[in-house]
Amino acid sequence: MVAPSGNRRRPNRGRDSDLPEGFDNNVVEIKRCTKVVKGGKRMRFSAWAVIGDRKGTVGVGHGKAREVPMAISKAVRNAKKHLFPVAVRKNTIPHQILAKSGATTVLLRPAAPGTGVVAGATVRGIVELAGIHNILSKVMGSTNPVNVAKATMQALQDLRTKSDMEQLRGVKIG
Repeated sequence: MVAPSGNRRRPNRGRDSDLPEGFDNNVVEIKRCTKVVKGGKRMRFSAWAVIGDRKGTVGVGHGKAREVPMAISKAVRNAKKHLFPVAVRKNTIPHQILAKSGATTVLLRPAAPGTGVVAGATVRGIVELAGIHNILSKVMGSTNPVNVAKATMQALQDLRTKSDMEQLRGVKIG
């Protein structure tokens, strides 16, 4: 049977097909936006998702759709396009770092083995998917999950290892 011409729904692709092999995802936030039209209210959804392989690669993405599963699917596809490697040393980060997004500031500090992930829900989801097992974090200013996610991703992108710095400066660090 053929669907009526007015039905513009896309086939259900499923979330598993959007993720690369070995990657997990975490939904940071889902927002609902309502537009009032002549016939009533038209709702749309916006989703932010993080994907990572728990081995040092992570990405964040944003998606919008009329249904929540499609918004999440689009966010995961967008996150796949923004994957980047994270500098991880001995299951923690190589140095302390501070990053800002909007009115949010995120501080990430390396932690001793056995400390675990001491972080709020948004930062925890991102660093666990990045493969970091020991870290301390503090969110200052606004706690908007989108800005916290953006600031955390910026902090992870700005991390540098000793070998990165040696290569950048062209000298051997003792």
